[in-house]
Amino acid sequence: MTNRLTHLNDRGEAHIVDIGDKAVTKRRAVAQARITAEAATVSAIMGGGLKKGDALAVARIAGIMAAKKTSDLIPLCHPIPLTKVSVDIEADGATAITIHATAETTGQTGVEMEALVAASTAALTLYDMAKAIDRAMTITDICLLEKSGGKSGDFARP
Repeated sequence: MTNRLTHLNDRGEAHIVDIGDKAVTKRRAVAQARITAEAATVSAIMGGGLKKGDALAVARIAGIMAAKKTSDLIPLCHPIPLTKVSVDIEADGATAITIHATAETTGQTGVEMEALVAASTAALTLYDMAKAIDRAMTITDICLLEKSGGKSGDFARP
């Protein structure tokens, strides 16, 4: 099976993919981002102890807003009607936080980018909220965990 980059035309120029003939299906994607930080930083974020306020609530809203704006940020993404976006944030041991973002739609193109943008933006928001106490935080492991729907079928990260 030969994979072809769909965002390039026959001349190798970037273009938006024509989705007009694609089937309308239910589509779902889950992405993650991870932040590593000092234990005191993770505790402050998760416990609401930051001077800027409730970092978890702000990061969740930022992730949701970002998913809705994905086509404004990623040049060749279609604007799509999202039926659901959720952002879940959990401590991952004493020195890490994991963010899972889920995006869903019923449409002609997938929501992988919306989920990835939501997870990334939530992580960046947490960094912004806590940078005054820990500038050494690291955002890692931004990736697609799973997707369903569409012609390419389902995917689950092993």
